[in-house]
Amino acid sequence: MKIFSFKGIFFLLLLVAFLLYALHRTDLQLHIWDTLPFKFQPKLSSTIIYLKDTTELPKVRSICNFPPLSPKDALEERLLLEYVAWPETSELPSPLSLELTSHPAHSSFTILPARRGGQWHVGDQLKVSIVISDFKGQPKKFGGDLLLARLHNLTLGAGVAGQVVDHLNGSYSAVFPLLWEGAAQVEVTLVHPSEAITVLNRLNREQPDRIFFSSLFRSGSRSQTTICNICLRQTNQPICDFTDPRTGDPWFCYKPKNMSCDARITHSRGGYKQNLKAKEDKLFQGRVNLKVCIPASGPAGVTVLPKKEGQPEVKSSIVNFQASGYYYQGLWRALDGTKVHQFTGASAITQCLKGKVVHLYGDSTIRQWFEFLNASLPDLKEFNLGSSRQNGPFMALDYENKIMVTFRCHGPPLRFGDVPIGEFRYIANELDDLIGGPNTVVVFGIWSHLSTFPLEVYIRRLQRIRSAVVRLLDRAPQTVIIIRTANPKALWLYETITNSDWFSVRRDKVLRAIFKGLNVHLIDAWEMVLAHHLPNSLHPQPPIIKNMMDVLFSYTCPQKGG
Repeated sequence: MKIFSFKGIFFLLLLVAFLLYALHRTDLQLHIWDTLPFKFQPKLSSTIIYLKDTTELPKVRSICNFPPLSPKDALEERLLLEYVAWPETSELPSPLSLELTSHPAHSSFTILPARRGGQWHVGDQLKVSIVISDFKGQPKKFGGDLLLARLHNLTLGAGVAGQVVDHLNGSYSAVFPLLWEGAAQVEVTLVHPSEAITVLNRLNREQPDRIFFSSLFRSGSRSQTTICNICLRQTNQPICDFTDPRTGDPWFCYKPKNMSCDARITHSRGGYKQNLKAKEDKLFQGRVNLKVCIPASGPAGVTVLPKKEGQPEVKSSIVNFQASGYYYQGLWRALDGTKVHQFTGASAITQCLKGKVVHLYGDSTIRQWFEFLNASLPDLKEFNLGSSRQNGPFMALDYENKIMVTFRCHGPPLRFGDVPIGEFRYIANELDDLIGGPNTVVVFGIWSHLSTFPLEVYIRRLQRIRSAVVRLLDRAPQTVIIIRTANPKALWLYETITNSDWFSVRRDKVLRAIFKGLNVHLIDAWEMVLAHHLPNSLHPQPPIIKNMMDVLFSYTCPQKGG
């Protein structure tokens, strides 16, 4: 009979304890996964996807300080970062030469032959092959370029976004649903070569403070201005911590000399530092390699015939792309089951909003919607709150029809000037202060002003907003909540370095994932701008805004049978 020593029993117990702990950790991780509001799988409504694994997350150390999250939020953050990770892009040679970088003029797209003897019908999917070449005309051997694609017919006022698939070998595919009869023209745009994305990725990790902010501190007759930011570099100067006590959203300023942190009175945008390396600006040249259309190697369009009776749905061998909607005769038609009605004239809008309170929160792209309502409803009278026309806050009332509309910009970072500190409000806090109910409409959008920061900053902001949305729907489940997505825009060097479509498209995917499964409505500004014939713009032109507002009103006032 073998006798175990005390030391052996001790180590055996220690091993059992370790195994139990490991099993508990695995069970905990699985439990967290099951409780996430989304599952990570290819998102078919996204306009850009990848067929293979993407590169590992960047190892570059950021100057941003990320406090620990709960296990659930930390796992979600990690999965989100993996979900939107971009294909690996090459390191740039020094000195930089454009010769081996992507060049739209030497690239091309080809419409692939249709099934059924070369004819396309409504309900089919159109597939396009894209080959990216460098300035020497040589096909590239790796992916990572940012491409956008749309199908359109200007005469019919028709357009739909396509989905681009990166094969990670220098070739891409674009897939379009065929939704109208008649001519359909393909347009493929190189937004950024992969080499430019290498630069943008580095900037967001190493220089998140390239747009910086300032605050004015005043005490008696003395005043000082210091630099502020989410990500503030450590110096010998003391720092004032203005992290929001309710949400935990971080904000810091260098402490003014011989003054209290409590003396801060205003926030403003401080400026911009462009720290590109030698010749990197050549990667961001309009009409050369920045948002330039790629030519077709053959016909650039097709003729679409009526849908055949009993015709089965055609699925792509690449991906079955479901657009969120499309334009026809200049009007947006949703494909997600929402019936979009046309609210033409003040009386139709007033009837929809009668007895309702509409709260708008966000940036200037949400402010556009307040301005639309203010201009469209003659009985809606704006109160003069003495606010800046850029910053707000704004409030307008229609006494007779009991309509109230408010706008308030989101909390920092905010690239506006001279915002009184008392007007600094985070969306999550505003939602927590609402009562809500069937006559309350909450609309928000937040993306553009957070473009220069690592994605972790944006993920955490949205996690806090989502928690407030869940609390609001818990206490007032009939509250209508509408979220505006990001949209593509016109780009030049400064706009690219601070607000590129590459920053926006990844944040757009994060936003959709975080709010997936909640009782909220999305206004797909990304596809509504991309599909339209008007030029991309940070602030879309009136015809697009009108269509966005019709979607908003359709969510607010769904009609029976629609």
